[in-house]
Amino acid sequence: MVLGLVALLALLNTHLISKRHEIRRVREELISRTIQHELVRQQSFTDPLTEIYNRHSLEDVAGRFISHARRLKKPLTLMLIDVDRFKEVNTRFGHLTGDVVLADTAALLKNSVRGSDAVFRYGGDEFLVILADTSSADADNVVERIRSSLLEWNRAGHLAGLELSLSIGVSEWSDGKTLDELLDSADRHMYTAKADRKVGKAKSIGV
Repeated sequence: MVLGLVALLALLNTHLISKRHEIRRVREELISRTIQHELVRQQSFTDPLTEIYNRHSLEDVAGRFISHARRLKKPLTLMLIDVDRFKEVNTRFGHLTGDVVLADTAALLKNSVRGSDAVFRYGGDEFLVILADTSSADADNVVERIRSSLLEWNRAGHLAGLELSLSIGVSEWSDGKTLDELLDSADRHMYTAKADRKVGKAKSIGV
């Protein structure tokens, strides 16, 4: 009788241990799948060259920024940035150097903003920055940080005989303005800045 009970308890213990191992295995598999899913999601939202947000992610990320600004009645500013004479960079120095310029520009922009802001590769040689809780007037401080960092980059002589410059268009969100309207406004200001640079004006930002 006693031996039978001991055997039964041993069998139950073995069963419980087996179940615990099975539960642990299932839990680890679920965690692994969740991590892989998140990595895939992040990769789909990330530009592989510059390691910043890609254009595909813009609607989702910008939507969250706009919702935050609307809910808390906070300012929000968008900056559209174009690398001037990028075709000339590719022609004179090659596409590998062009890739380095794009990656360095992305890093420069990220280092010029806060962790609460967002930086995107918007097109081939265009970048976009969303500045949370920031008016267009306050965005001037960000522009100055970008200019200062770009000056240091040029002083390092990365492009022999050619200084890199950026044209920047700024647009401030107001309640009721759509993302497309915000982008159109920033785009117009950016091309105004580019035109000003071509005619020798010291202006690189339009507000």
